[in-house]
Amino acid sequence: MTINTGSTTIQTAYLDATLPVADRVADLLSRMTVEEKVGQMLQLDARDDLDDHILRRHAGSILHTSPERLERAHALTAQTRLRIPLVVAEDCIHGHSFCEGATIFPTQLGMAATWDAGLVERAARATAVEVAATGVHWTFSPVLCITRDLRWGRVNETFGEDPHLIGELASAMVRGYQGDGLTDPTAILASAKHFAGYSETQGGRDASEADISRRKMRSWFLPPFERVAREGCRTFMLGYQTTDGIPITINEWLLSDVLRGEWGYTGTLITDWDNVGRMVWEQKVQPDIAHAAAAAVRAGNDMIMTTPTFFEGALEAIDRGMLAEADLDAAVSRILTLKFELGLFERPRHPDLARMADVLGHADHEALNLEIARRSLVLLRNDGLLPLDGGLTAGADGRAVGAEGARRIAVVGPLADDAQTQLGDWAGSSGQAGWLPDGQPRGMITTVLDGLRAHAPVDWKVSFAEGADILTLVPDPAGTHFPDGQPRPFVVEPAAPDQAMIADAVAQAEAADVVVAVVGDRIELVGEARSTATLELVGAQVALLDALAATGTPLVVVLLASKPLVLPPSALGASAILWVANPGMQGGRAIAELLLGLIEPSGRLPLSFARHVGQQPTYYNQIRGQHGDRYADLTQSPAWAFGEGLSYTTVEYADARILTAAVTREDVIRARVTLRNTGARPVRETVQVYVSDLVTSVSWAEKELKHFLQVELAPGEERVVDIALPAAECTIVDARARRVVEPGRFELRIGPSSREETLLRVGFEITA
Repeated sequence: MTINTGSTTIQTAYLDATLPVADRVADLLSRMTVEEKVGQMLQLDARDDLDDHILRRHAGSILHTSPERLERAHALTAQTRLRIPLVVAEDCIHGHSFCEGATIFPTQLGMAATWDAGLVERAARATAVEVAATGVHWTFSPVLCITRDLRWGRVNETFGEDPHLIGELASAMVRGYQGDGLTDPTAILASAKHFAGYSETQGGRDASEADISRRKMRSWFLPPFERVAREGCRTFMLGYQTTDGIPITINEWLLSDVLRGEWGYTGTLITDWDNVGRMVWEQKVQPDIAHAAAAAVRAGNDMIMTTPTFFEGALEAIDRGMLAEADLDAAVSRILTLKFELGLFERPRHPDLARMADVLGHADHEALNLEIARRSLVLLRNDGLLPLDGGLTAGADGRAVGAEGARRIAVVGPLADDAQTQLGDWAGSSGQAGWLPDGQPRGMITTVLDGLRAHAPVDWKVSFAEGADILTLVPDPAGTHFPDGQPRPFVVEPAAPDQAMIADAVAQAEAADVVVAVVGDRIELVGEARSTATLELVGAQVALLDALAATGTPLVVVLLASKPLVLPPSALGASAILWVANPGMQGGRAIAELLLGLIEPSGRLPLSFARHVGQQPTYYNQIRGQHGDRYADLTQSPAWAFGEGLSYTTVEYADARILTAAVTREDVIRARVTLRNTGARPVRETVQVYVSDLVTSVSWAEKELKHFLQVELAPGEERVVDIALPAAECTIVDARARRVVEPGRFELRIGPSSREETLLRVGFEITA
């Protein structure tokens, strides 16, 4: 192949698609100047000066770009000497977040409540199809962080509190994004984040020091990442935090010894936003950008996200002898390999307007979105009020039919008709994309009020009162911007109760047969730098719930919230409580269908609910050996435990049997349990299998989820369920930080949740 540079024609092997990728990379690398190499390692914000990014700094990647800016970026790239294509990235966390008209799915936490890896993979595949059409090649997803402290602002981005569930669902998401391989034109790069331990915060504060021993890191935080590394996840994003005083960005034990050494990972590493700059201006472990750039390169980082001065810093480090030009080659080679394997030199994958019109918000994706939203709903309490009127049937138009006489539903609450908040973080109106100031199109979103108006029987009356405000925003007293120039989030000021609004809601409730109160949190309380000191409902929502409960009208509380919140006694005494992690565009319809009995509740908690913020942390698999099992003034038991969730029927577990009483590490443990649907409605039951190693050489959790499966049962149906679990999964991490299977006595604990009183126990032995 040749390239015409004006007066000369140069043979360019790197443009020859018939050559092996490694040969093309080597040829292109040999042609690059040191400035071009440093530039390839830069990922810069497309909202800034694109001419400077591409023509002066030779940026290899951009992120946060509107379609118009993306076309401009490609035009500038065509002016460069070697015309190395850009790799374009975006935070497509639960759908194509900042693309108008894209399908926005439930948040990752909502997807986790389905406990269904197949659904998660399908959501990621649909997202990839939409993303690829718009010219974006790379999503910063999935999130593998383990929720520990519910005050943390990014709980909604996780798959919950359990490493096994996280590994299963994250691997499915990677498969969905990357499709049949990077040559697939609908494949996008997945990025496992935030490697590693980012969520082990101090006081729930975002990006604070993660005080984690190496043994603890291996025990809980690393297994999901190892799982997706072996799944073929092509990129890893590094966390913001320090561990043992060392920023993850330069943590050689994690990056070199574990990731690239033990696991043999050959993929590409990317820092999180300004990780390299933060080492200078925030963490203050490097004296200047030259030292920070040199440390980041030596530690094995490949792509440096949004630290523009890395360009000058790396060149200065080379001039001062702190780095050699050759030290850049491994990183640049990995970046170029991604671009060649994506086929960007032959097919740059620019925005395809015709393809976008066809796939964005496609009807099939909308139907999948509704299916996931339905499956994500977790019914926590029900005294028999639900389903309303004992359950209705759907007519051809999707509206419930079959009710005798008119019913009156009062829909109340600040989130009952808040379309954009329903979508959650990373979803258009969450502040990261200035080109979507009003969020996603309102017509694509069905709120709870919309859903009940559309699907309740035609002779039912559905009224609405907002009832309460949640918050207002005031400037941060520390200033409008962080030292790196990024804007500081505004500070939340809780709204005071408005007696007129509450009176209107009470009047609606008193005139109704049932009240549906939709409360929770707003986007201003969610996300990066938005951790909360409390888990209680903010603003006037508690006063509203107290007033509604006092009317005596049967009350359904819909907690539409990014994470578990602490409910007041008035809500805890409601007839029904439904938790809904931000459920995406079709969430309101799914909620209405569940309340009306048109669908069955099947969601299960991917994390535990606290009774009080002072219980933090509340995860189920804590280490054995605490003194006592309660606080002096409160139980340690969570309000609702990991794995819990109700159905509109009951399922009886019986006759648990172990079929392999003694096994070796190489064998498969086999057991059996009988399930019986004792009610009159069908059910999708999530059977959970926990392992307890009864005596361990080091302290360990009482039990760990190791397997789960979903079983559908018709009314009255009984089924024997077989369980198979490799004995190699029954591991602990020993005192030398090795993951091992220790011989001895074990139990399988089988049941519908992590609560001990719900589990059937069967013993077995692993022999030496």
